[in-house]
Amino acid sequence: MDEPIEEVYFRWLCAKVHQVDNPTPTLTYWKLLRQLHNVEFVWLLSGDDNRAADGLDLRIEFYHFMGDQTPQLEPLGCSVLEMLIALTKHAEFDTAIPAKDWFWKFIESLDLLDQTDGNYYSNRVINTIDRFIWRTYSFDGHGGLFPLRNTDKDQRKVEIWYQFCEYLTEQDI
Repeated sequence: MDEPIEEVYFRWLCAKVHQVDNPTPTLTYWKLLRQLHNVEFVWLLSGDDNRAADGLDLRIEFYHFMGDQTPQLEPLGCSVLEMLIALTKHAEFDTAIPAKDWFWKFIESLDLLDQTDGNYYSNRVINTIDRFIWRTYSFDGHGGLFPLRNTDKDQRKVEIWYQFCEYLTEQDI
């Protein structure tokens, strides 16, 4: 294998959510996906450690996909990209919405849909990822993955899975 295993893994992850053969910078998100993969998902609430574990499980899936002779990835923590992709699999299981569509719903909720390769602002993306990780979004979840219209719970203090469940109920999905 001529390419570093980390790059092969990154492209494998991207193929789960992104049209990988599109060369048009206004329609691709390589820079955004790379940034999401370069930032470790830090969980602050008990229960969100499950989201990190699910993200790390993608590496096991990758090893099975590649075969037994695959070199090991660096033993780093779960990236934000891994966590989001793993969460989309659970979301797909609980709804009729495909995982890939869930991923782009998450990106839209984070207000990053406009961050294509042709319109990428690194500082904006970094600030948005930090807002999500460190839970500095609003009480009702705006600025996070699951914005709500009506809630009596501070979404910054609710683990991601239960935010998702409340979002599903409110959206009637």
